[in-house]
Amino acid sequence: MLDGLLRRVVDPPLDRIAKWLAPLGVSANTLTWTGFAVGIGALPAIAAEHYVVGLFLILVNRLMDGLDGAVARCSSPTDRGAYLDIVCDFIFYSAVVFGFALARSTNATAGAFLIFSFIGTGTSFLAFATVAAKLSLTTKARGAKSIYYLGGLTEGTETILAFVIFCLAPVSFPIGAFIFGALCWITTASRISIAARTFS
Repeated sequence: MLDGLLRRVVDPPLDRIAKWLAPLGVSANTLTWTGFAVGIGALPAIAAEHYVVGLFLILVNRLMDGLDGAVARCSSPTDRGAYLDIVCDFIFYSAVVFGFALARSTNATAGAFLIFSFIGTGTSFLAFATVAAKLSLTTKARGAKSIYYLGGLTEGTETILAFVIFCLAPVSFPIGAFIFGALCWITTASRISIAARTFS
């Protein structure tokens, strides 16, 4: 829901940094892999209940995720790069939740529900993009993207805000994960509805 608005704020400074990095030979794929490695580090940090460290790694991952796209736009975006970016993002999101599930046994059920909910948002998003590509549908509502980005109530920005809250107030994770998971299912239902209308 907030991704489009956030893009208008963060893209200009990211593009300026990218114009400095690209001539140095820093590739978008290098940033993607580096950001992914940093983000995965949040899993053991959170599992060990080092929540501030986990939050720092989450935020660095998101910075790198923004930079890889900006660097790609400065050069020539590739299908392989777009593929890696999406795969790494979805694994990272689930890894953070898994970290909370490992941290405390009381988090396990809520964590499993949230990852279950991510399956709904992820598949409804990617399936729509697949069919949209077949029909040559495009959108720039969330910036220039290699695939069709279908919005919803819970997008990347909302997910990271939830992670920030969980890290700053770990005791909130069980109830917060159930609430956010429910919002994910609203997003999934809305995307299925949009797909039914668009592809009819």
